[in-house]
Amino acid sequence: MANVVVVGAQWGDEGKGKVVDIYTEFADDVVRYQGGNNAGHTLVVGEEKVVLHLIPSGVLHAGKRCIIGNGVVLDPEVFIREITNLKAAGRLQDDSCLLLSESLHVIMPYHKRIDIAREAQSGDKKIGTTGRGIGPTYEDKIGRRGIRLMDLINKDQFARKLKEQLPEKNFILEKMLGESPLTFEEIFEQYNGYADILRRYVADTTLVLHRDVREGKKILFEGAQGTMLDVDHGTYPFVTSSSTCAGGACTGTGVSPRDIHEIIGISKAYITRVGSGPFPTELLDATGEQLRATGHEFGATTGRPRRCGWFDALVAKYAVRVNGLTGIALTKLDVLDEFATIRVCTAYSCNGEILDELPSNLDLFEKCRPVYEELPGWQTDISKIRNFADLPENARNYVKRLEQLSGCPIVMVSVGPRRDETIILHNPFD
Repeated sequence: MANVVVVGAQWGDEGKGKVVDIYTEFADDVVRYQGGNNAGHTLVVGEEKVVLHLIPSGVLHAGKRCIIGNGVVLDPEVFIREITNLKAAGRLQDDSCLLLSESLHVIMPYHKRIDIAREAQSGDKKIGTTGRGIGPTYEDKIGRRGIRLMDLINKDQFARKLKEQLPEKNFILEKMLGESPLTFEEIFEQYNGYADILRRYVADTTLVLHRDVREGKKILFEGAQGTMLDVDHGTYPFVTSSSTCAGGACTGTGVSPRDIHEIIGISKAYITRVGSGPFPTELLDATGEQLRATGHEFGATTGRPRRCGWFDALVAKYAVRVNGLTGIALTKLDVLDEFATIRVCTAYSCNGEILDELPSNLDLFEKCRPVYEELPGWQTDISKIRNFADLPENARNYVKRLEQLSGCPIVMVSVGPRRDETIILHNPFD
């Protein structure tokens, strides 16, 4: 038995979808544990490209059970659209293979309206939210004002809770944000229609997972975003609104920490970020543009161009520390194929001092400048290589150097976007 958590080790967009897709072959359950449709996984299987925002990547494998845990916030419209698209493509023919936690919180229209209006009024202090209503939904969850899926599928309970919440939300929209109010009737009718579709997927998923753990089934936990966007451990306030780190797999599903055996951090061979906030190795030059173009660095959810930079070993070490990583899956090594010289940030220079650990103070972090080590590139196409020993010597040395700097073994190397363009050095399910 092995239960494995897959977590982003940078600022998100590291290629978790592909890694989860590969590991799903060895798992019985694939569980999404936090975030919402502000995240996107792009998967390439053969010639088919699939983008998922809510449903776990394991849905592309027949016979696997996919679960969306209580730590996720759900936009019913987006979820239903994903189901419709998957079924149209011949997937998800058995509805029993997809379960929704009855305890997860539901994104309401006022959450999205508030999210967008707040960001518009933030001026130069914008967080970089996707405007999907994720943050306001988590606010209501923590404030004990949220509407959960179990409420939505109970018509009377939903009506009562919506009537309780709407006056306050309309006050915020009208008086504070200058927006038009929402009507009870319109929301109630729309979301009752969603409830009729969602009801068939609802379950006590904590109990389901508990039983599967006891039966020795293999469970793969799938996170969204990345370590540096964790609401507690990321570059606050330029973070998401949930626990993206490995600990979120337990609180977001109800599975005990004792039942987690491996934690795999996903990291690009360079680094990217979407939205505002500090980014020491960001490249605002032709090199950054080359990384963006070659790596197709545009958000799967928003289409926004990602900020690109060289690999940051301090971020990697931090991710190893706060997640307890047992392995790193290194993605997009092939994006570096054309570079004659590749840089790696091994320390920061700040206020005349050299730092070898990530500072927790945001003001200090914003002043940090990278200290680079230069490594020779390999300048050859590696996308057809399937064994680590067959990689060019400089590519092998680069991977080994990142392993040394992060203090964690690299267990997978991705050399292209497709499922088969992968070198597996160690399978955490073994």
